[in-house]
Amino acid sequence: MNKARLLILSALAMLAACNRPTEAPPLEGAAIGGPFTLVGENGQPVRSSSFDGKYRLIYFGYTFCPDVCPVDMQTLMKGYKEFEKKDAERAGRVVPLFITLDPARDTPEVLRQWTDAFDPRLIGLTGTLAQVDAVAKQFAVYVKRDKPDADGAYLVDHARMALLMGPKGEPIALIPHDKDAAAVATELDRWVR
Repeated sequence: MNKARLLILSALAMLAACNRPTEAPPLEGAAIGGPFTLVGENGQPVRSSSFDGKYRLIYFGYTFCPDVCPVDMQTLMKGYKEFEKKDAERAGRVVPLFITLDPARDTPEVLRQWTDAFDPRLIGLTGTLAQVDAVAKQFAVYVKRDKPDADGAYLVDHARMALLMGPKGEPIALIPHDKDAAAVATELDRWVR
């Protein structure tokens, strides 16, 4: 009986190993990320440790963005939903986060309306300018805010990237939001265990 149990356990271990990527994650060991505290859509503090045990799909942008941010978020969330259709259990281990680079305009209320338009599970985070800039620096995100025009309007130039962070907050991979939803789903399937 012990021999049969050992054979079954060995077979299960080999099957599990077949589902794991054989190469190291592309961002393994990169100095990206770290602990942070921002403000959630309900106006309450949110710590990065709130997401411990979950993968984090993180995108930095702003809600007043006239072009790329809404398109990128649409692609990311469609890809997330495709991944969810394939494997709801693993998709449930992923928390999608949108971190604003424009905290002056992106209040919790504005973020909630904007993120909910893409998916109610998408969590918007804001904070003070100093908090947001510190998190952007931790995640190696370029940001430059233009000076407001006479009407107070301005653009925020920023790096376009979606990061997949692991359950301990470790960097795993860039997610190809600039391609299509299928590419996003494929990368999530590749790295989320």
